[in-house]
Amino acid sequence: MKFFVDTADVKDIRELNELGLLDGVTTNPSLILKSGRNIAEVTKEICDIVEGPVSAEVAATEYAEMMKEAAVLSKIADNICIKVPLTLDGLRACRALTSEGRMVNVTLCFSANQALLAAKAGATFISPFIGRLDDMAVDGMELIAEIRHIYDNYGFDTEILAASIRSTEHVKRAALIGADVATIPPATLKALVKHPLTDKGLEMFLADWAKTGQKIG
Repeated sequence: MKFFVDTADVKDIRELNELGLLDGVTTNPSLILKSGRNIAEVTKEICDIVEGPVSAEVAATEYAEMMKEAAVLSKIADNICIKVPLTLDGLRACRALTSEGRMVNVTLCFSANQALLAAKAGATFISPFIGRLDDMAVDGMELIAEIRHIYDNYGFDTEILAASIRSTEHVKRAALIGADVATIPPATLKALVKHPLTDKGLEMFLADWAKTGQKIG
């Protein structure tokens, strides 16, 4: 499974990238707002840090304007992945952009039918939103499983990018089902390493090592 981080915070991205944990980054208008920075400026800095795909989202809702904004965003860096909403205009833009050789992330997916349309439009990534479905008392993981089954049925190349992840359990379940990518908030990504028995075992080893009076090197 590939790990993308879902943030526009350059400090967090740099830290996680230095750990060797990042395969890419996803941003959206809400994350750009939270960063308090200009979209072109912060996205360029992110692309300079991370080698993998960096999703930058169009703000337009109509095809012609989407294409204009996509052209601007694409010039930021070679690893830009254009993010479009799962609407008819978004799917049309997806087909046009992928035909030009662009990476496209189709976002705001909440049904298997939508994911099927995105794959047929040639999407590089489809982003089903797990957490927002859970908020409606719907198991978001069932959607991941449905999309995996459909894509495997027909050999679609579109990668399933599990989004709106709220917990480490979401990451584990998405991996078990076979999502290709998980885009994870920085705090949740860091929390994947945590287990109380790991902390307890390390504490015991360090205490015993101190009793030996030895040093390595």
